[in-house]
Amino acid sequence: MSLMPLTLSRHASSPITINDHKWRFRHRTTLQNTNPTHIPSSSFVATSSTKLNAVTRSQLNQTPNHVTKTASAAATAEVPVSDTTGTDTVTDTPRQTLMSELEKKRNTGFWFRDWDMLDVTSLSLMIVIHALAVVAPFVVNWGALWVTVILNLVSGLGITLGYHRLLTHRSFKVPKWLEYFFAYCGAHACQKDPIFWVSVHKNHHKYCETERDPHSPREGFWFSHMGWFHYNDYLATKCGESQSGQYSNVPELKAQWFYRFLQDTYFWHIIGLGAVLYMLGGLPYLAWGMGMRTVLVNHYTFCVNSVCHIWGNRKWKTRDTSTNNWWVSLLTFGEGWHNNHHAFPSSACHGMEWWQLDTTWELIKFLEMVGLAKDIKLPSKAEKERMILACAN
Repeated sequence: MSLMPLTLSRHASSPITINDHKWRFRHRTTLQNTNPTHIPSSSFVATSSTKLNAVTRSQLNQTPNHVTKTASAAATAEVPVSDTTGTDTVTDTPRQTLMSELEKKRNTGFWFRDWDMLDVTSLSLMIVIHALAVVAPFVVNWGALWVTVILNLVSGLGITLGYHRLLTHRSFKVPKWLEYFFAYCGAHACQKDPIFWVSVHKNHHKYCETERDPHSPREGFWFSHMGWFHYNDYLATKCGESQSGQYSNVPELKAQWFYRFLQDTYFWHIIGLGAVLYMLGGLPYLAWGMGMRTVLVNHYTFCVNSVCHIWGNRKWKTRDTSTNNWWVSLLTFGEGWHNNHHAFPSSACHGMEWWQLDTTWELIKFLEMVGLAKDIKLPSKAEKERMILACAN
């Protein structure tokens, strides 16, 4: 199966201006950005000077019910490649080189390419856990079901709270030992190590729905859902890395021995958990705890990248096709309020209405109550009001 071709327009000649977000800490003062030229990565809110040639504001605020209706419209929008240094455009020559390299890889296809060992191992693991999930209904018992529920909570919250809101967006702070605990729980979701996951997600926000987005919905449902997960070299090319596995945008994680250790020994931890489950409960524990549980957690999480850029509601006019999807939120502990997240990426809370259940946020509030979480970031009231006004225009 080959990756779907991606048609993109050239960048707009006039760079997009983005509001400078002000975040407040709970029970603390509002954070100010003292560098007037800095464009933070924590916001995708465009001011009235934003130019979107092909996607009108009314189109952006519609509920995208079909990928051909929304993603194809977004594909013609002239959105510049921006970075955290305030540089909004890329010169033609590097961009042409990037497009040429990407086109070569797309023409080669997903299956008929030079596979590196990381992709082979990752895909092999994915095949094994899906095979175990197929076996699971035939070897079910109550102990295996309880193991599945517990590990689903532990590994799922390890992704949403640990990998995502803590390590990627730094939406709050916890003691280092607790940070490592949540990261280790997330590692057992079988979505690779924290360095890989955080690097990919940072690039997703930085280059959202451009040719450099690691899992752009413009490249089709299959690719945005899980195809990207097994194509490390393609992701490196998209994100401008000189080689796969470089992950230059997460120096804070690469500087810590714990995350380097997890990266170097990642697959052994997965194998070790499988061995422990098999010793405790035989094939039922293995099939349910490593098979069914991992398949569910992975596909729930991948739905945020695919489903939540196709189906759902859009409250905020972000420069992408992100949506709020209630059933994805139920399955992912609040991650399905994806349009809220793209409007306020650094917010520790994704469910911003009283009826938007966000289990991860409830856990963060509990950690704050017992003194384990602090410096929790939330969008200020003024920022929300500016967003509401932007949506009314």
